Amino acid sequence: MKSDYPKIFEPITIKRTTIKNRIAMTPMGTNYGETSGEMSNRHMNYYSLRAKGGTGLIILENANIEYPAGSNGTSQIRIDHDSFMPRYYQLVENLHKNGATVAIQVNHAGASASSARTGMETVSSSNIPTKAGGETPRPMTKEEILTTVKKYGEAAKRVQAIGFDAIEIHCGHSYLMSQFISPYYNKRTDEFGGSVENRLRFPRMVLEEVRKNVGPWFPIIVRISAEERVPGGNTLEDTLEYLEYLDEFVDMYDVSCGLNPSLQYQIDSNFLPDGWRSYMARAVKDKFKKPVINAGNYRDPKIVEKVLESGDVDIVGMGRGLIAEPAWVNKVATGRECDLRKCISCNVGCAGNRIGVNRPIRCTVNPAVPEGDVYKALKVNKNCNVVVIGGGTAGLEAACTAAEVGCNTFLLEKGETLGGLASVISKIPAKKRLADFPNYLIHRAEQLENLYIFTNTEGTPENIRKFHPNLIVSSTGSAPLLPPIRGLHDRIDKEGSKVASILGMINHINDYPEDMTDKKVVVVGGGAVGLDVVEFFAARNAEISIVLLLSVLFHAASLLHLGLPLLYALIVPTLFSGWYYSHYALANGIWYALIVLGLISWGVSLARKIAGR
Repeated sequence: MKSDYPKIFEPITIKRTTIKNRIAMTPMGTNYGETSGEMSNRHMNYYSLRAKGGTGLIILENANIEYPAGSNGTSQIRIDHDSFMPRYYQLVENLHKNGATVAIQVNHAGASASSARTGMETVSSSNIPTKAGGETPRPMTKEEILTTVKKYGEAAKRVQAIGFDAIEIHCGHSYLMSQFISPYYNKRTDEFGGSVENRLRFPRMVLEEVRKNVGPWFPIIVRISAEERVPGGNTLEDTLEYLEYLDEFVDMYDVSCGLNPSLQYQIDSNFLPDGWRSYMARAVKDKFKKPVINAGNYRDPKIVEKVLESGDVDIVGMGRGLIAEPAWVNKVATGRECDLRKCISCNVGCAGNRIGVNRPIRCTVNPAVPEGDVYKALKVNKNCNVVVIGGGTAGLEAACTAAEVGCNTFLLEKGETLGGLASVISKIPAKKRLADFPNYLIHRAEQLENLYIFTNTEGTPENIRKFHPNLIVSSTGSAPLLPPIRGLHDRIDKEGSKVASILGMINHINDYPEDMTDKKVVVVGGGAVGLDVVEFFAARNAEISIVLLLSVLFHAASLLHLGLPLLYALIVPTLFSGWYYSHYALANGIWYALIVLGLISWGVSLARKIAGR
């Protein structure tokens, strides 16, 4: 209830703009835009759902101020021309009707752009790529810098004319402003490089131009990477120093963290606790006496209330949290905390889709990110029995969905408890957020009167027939794949054995000592699961060895003349990831062609051997 969280629901005023509560949707790219740069209908639905869900401040994703040089993707929204204004008018009006205050983030990607997408050379402060394997940019000329300054001012004028309540200038996360601010990127020797004053000259010119175009009462928000967490990058102390050159133009700071090489702190990894960045916000607030927004894995309303109460943060920002749960604010306001569909910080559907493969964002725990639960309006009008086999996350989602549209639904789980592998894996300390998803689904299932749950019940034909199903859903999950090692099955997970499967290791996770110095651990397999195990034991100071099956793969590949395609598959997506994801279809076409050539070569060799006999 609202009364349980008075700080969350306390309004705040910035200049002449009042925000109804202390929750902000921080900007996060969606790839929902049209290739023309216009906002799409999906955008309209996506942001409207979060406004209807009670969010106080919505900051739209980054809009490009200089096309194509500053473009951050094939479907990034644009604000570099008046022709893009009508769709923004419509969106802002819709969000205002639902009580939200609306801002928009504007930016120039700089070296974070891709020449394959823009058709032109990328530019930056100097010739340092934004990440390992990224393309080398060209240092901007002074004339280009001055042009870009004007572009920011023109964009800001449009933002105000459209009816937005505020504007955010992105000065972090390895975009152009950040590329000038950070000594990690900026190696210039002219008046835009070297000293703090010189590195801040361009961002200061931008903010001055923005202020000139929007006037004294229009709120300007600046997003920063308060700690860059890269060797030679800005520390928090450095940030507090350089902000002195920007502060006179700033009304509120959006305090973030990290650059592209430290992405795990920019897009928070799941092991980082709720609100872990709040100390950075506090430092900025204490020095400059201005309101601060702070994001950083906020999910739990109790922690949100606590950090607001402490005064460390004035507005709590959520990006992925509101992707997963658009109605976070309204559910907290009405005492429905158990109904919160919390983000598990997996970063697969949101960051993975957008950054990794240039696709629209999705969400592991929310299958209807832009649309919402529209399926609930599509009721089944005749008697329908649905049997779901398996009580893991897939089975629970299927069962809940079937019941919510009016089906008589029967969930069969052969174990004693629901939740499946997600509940098991969440026992690993670094994976504890995973438990939030099955817990949410179990609570959701318990509220449905037409959903009947049977534990300790196997999905045998006899058991299934009892329910006279019209539809059967099999969601029995997966089992760990064991390598073909002689004697493994005789020893693994046996009493007194030192050989454990991943599930066996998890089931005994509390038995491992906190200090395993001088203990040796061998992990077979270096995939995601293997690395989770390595991470667990490394924190306990164990001596760890990883055994990979690559040598076997290479041997098999050489016999089949497939060594070249295997090397291609290993090297190109990693060392040349920028080119690979920008030319996804071509890159995969080359791979398939190499496989075909290898197989032809193998076939020719085999034919020659047969003929020789």
